[in-house]
Amino acid sequence: MKPKPPRPPLPEILASELEIRPRQAAEALELFDAGNTLPFVARYRKEATGGLDEVQLRHLKERAQELRALEERKESVLDTIREQGVLTDELERAIRSARTRAEVDDLYLPYKPKRKTRGVRAVERGLEPLADGIWEGRLDDRKARGEANRFVDPAKEVPDPDSALQGARDIAAERISEDAGVREWLRRLARTKGTVRAKAARRKKGEENAKGKDEASKFQDYHDFSEPVSRIPSHRILAIRRGESEGALRWTVEMPEEEVLAGLERRLLAGRPARDEMTAAVHDAWRRLLRPATSGAVRTELSERAETEAIRVFGENLEELLLAPPAGERRVLGLDPGFRTGVKAATVSPTGAVLDTDTLYLHQEASFAQGVRRLVERHRPDFVAVGNGTASRETQEAVRQALDGADDSGRPHVVLVNEAGASVYSASELAREELPGLDVSLRGAVSIARRLQDPLAELVKIDPKSIGVGQYQHDVNEHRLQDRLDQVVEICVNRVGVEVNTASIPLLSYVAGIGPTLARRIQELRDERGGLGSRKELLEVPRLGPKAFEQAAGFLRIRDGDHPLDRTAVHPERYPLVERMARDRGLSVEELVGNEEALTRIPLDEYVGGDVGRPTMEDILEELRRPGRDPREEFEPPAFREDVRSLEDLEVGMRLEGVVTNVVAFGAFVDLGVHQDGLVHISQLADRFVKDPREVVHVGQRVRVRVVSVEPERGRIGLSMKAVKS
Repeated sequence: MKPKPPRPPLPEILASELEIRPRQAAEALELFDAGNTLPFVARYRKEATGGLDEVQLRHLKERAQELRALEERKESVLDTIREQGVLTDELERAIRSARTRAEVDDLYLPYKPKRKTRGVRAVERGLEPLADGIWEGRLDDRKARGEANRFVDPAKEVPDPDSALQGARDIAAERISEDAGVREWLRRLARTKGTVRAKAARRKKGEENAKGKDEASKFQDYHDFSEPVSRIPSHRILAIRRGESEGALRWTVEMPEEEVLAGLERRLLAGRPARDEMTAAVHDAWRRLLRPATSGAVRTELSERAETEAIRVFGENLEELLLAPPAGERRVLGLDPGFRTGVKAATVSPTGAVLDTDTLYLHQEASFAQGVRRLVERHRPDFVAVGNGTASRETQEAVRQALDGADDSGRPHVVLVNEAGASVYSASELAREELPGLDVSLRGAVSIARRLQDPLAELVKIDPKSIGVGQYQHDVNEHRLQDRLDQVVEICVNRVGVEVNTASIPLLSYVAGIGPTLARRIQELRDERGGLGSRKELLEVPRLGPKAFEQAAGFLRIRDGDHPLDRTAVHPERYPLVERMARDRGLSVEELVGNEEALTRIPLDEYVGGDVGRPTMEDILEELRRPGRDPREEFEPPAFREDVRSLEDLEVGMRLEGVVTNVVAFGAFVDLGVHQDGLVHISQLADRFVKDPREVVHVGQRVRVRVVSVEPERGRIGLSMKAVKS
């Protein structure tokens, strides 16, 4: 057997696809294969990776996994074909050079075990020699008909020459449908000239009911819909798929049939004189086998692309929400609005401890106002955080009225807080552990208050899918979505850093190298000791070995730790370097931290060497200037107009300030303080063409908008950001 053809090394493939240097790809792969986490590699191994950031490293890691899975598939296919004794050098080269799983599967198709197809049954009836004569060009149409007489055998269900020729055509049609080149050509044609067509699904008699009509009306825009495959956006594919899953729509990918058949005839009739027989086989192969196969393959491609885009948008929105500016260690009164069950109130300390709880009723105006004033006077909160769910505007207005006339110096800011997922947290086992003895209905108010203090620390306690910043989240692959969202949370947590002695178990769990089991053990050790005094003590946590310590230590902070660098993002492996820098300046490490004058005079290149490069030195100096710095922006409450409190208060032409709550493929939703979010369509985001809304806006951003339409009966608000001056 000839030696296997050489394949480009994985780092070279990744470097070419991701537009980085092969050495960067090779070093990053080696680090990941050695068990290093993405946050650790991005933050503390910049010299090795050439400064690849978190996004580049994530793409590299995911693509490497895909390519390795493809190689495993190739080996599996080659082994199967080799066992059949039909593997040729040419076929092996074709399989090894395939770039996608679809190409591999196309090449494998002729050798894949088959069910009882028409072609298989024809072979069993002994008609393959007749098909070979037509396929190989030894028979023209007249000779083929004459030759067919030799295969007539009623005992084999071949009663006449026409039946023999039909069987030969069935065999030829399957050979055409299994041709890898033909299948790839059709997929390319479908991508460029195909059309997505959706129609209303026909319901069985008696199946239609009120619910069915409501479901159908949701998808009425797609009851007679078509759009080119090359231009259809991902969100429309997901909408159509949802309609199909709910039984309201049917959809397919259609292709220009005349062009397809003409192309197939050009490829397959040349050199074959039995033109009538081959033409019939070509048409049958297309309509019976290739058309549904091509439609299905391109449907899958469109669905996967749409899922990838939806997951990307969800992940980016979640990142913006997690990294929203924290109000910080402020006293907060949290209010979880409600009409019938009352407004649940919880006051928390600057560290999030519950100080007081109550239930206030909006319909009891005097009692509500008295209750709010009592809580404010007793605890002097800096903020009143109002959940933005049902009755949020009414609650916000009632609070403001209750505080009218209060001394401005002691009057708290009233802020609307996104409460998505608060009810999920309230009913969770974690909430029962964190808030023992507190009624489930009051836990949501605590979560809302803490969410204002530190969105990241509170939101990590909730399943990311319950936070509500995506689109069609229930229509995408759950495993892929969960993986992506977990990656986002991990990146955000490690970018901000975690205070060891106050962090919850969920927050600790997302620290690089930790996970839920070690997080619980860290909590047990700190509770036992009344807090950890140094990063070194982490090595005393049961089962937290040197590798986990290496990955986690730089992201864990100890505010009042024994070592002055324990409160910074400087990794313990670099403590000796910082200590040498301090000695060279005649200072202690504590005197060096925050000493701008001394830090400015440090010659970076003097300390570069070995595995310490300039990027690491620059990171260390920046951290020493601002130890334990928080990368998030400063918190500033949104300024909603006082006279706009409900949808009915809006008028076309109004210019307002709002906060972006969600970014989707077709635009952005903006909270104006009227409970119902308005939509800025992608065409209204800017005075220029916008391909991706995230080019212009992100979740949590404060924006100026103009009201362009108000539909109270449909609960819709149309907004524009065009030519709106801030």
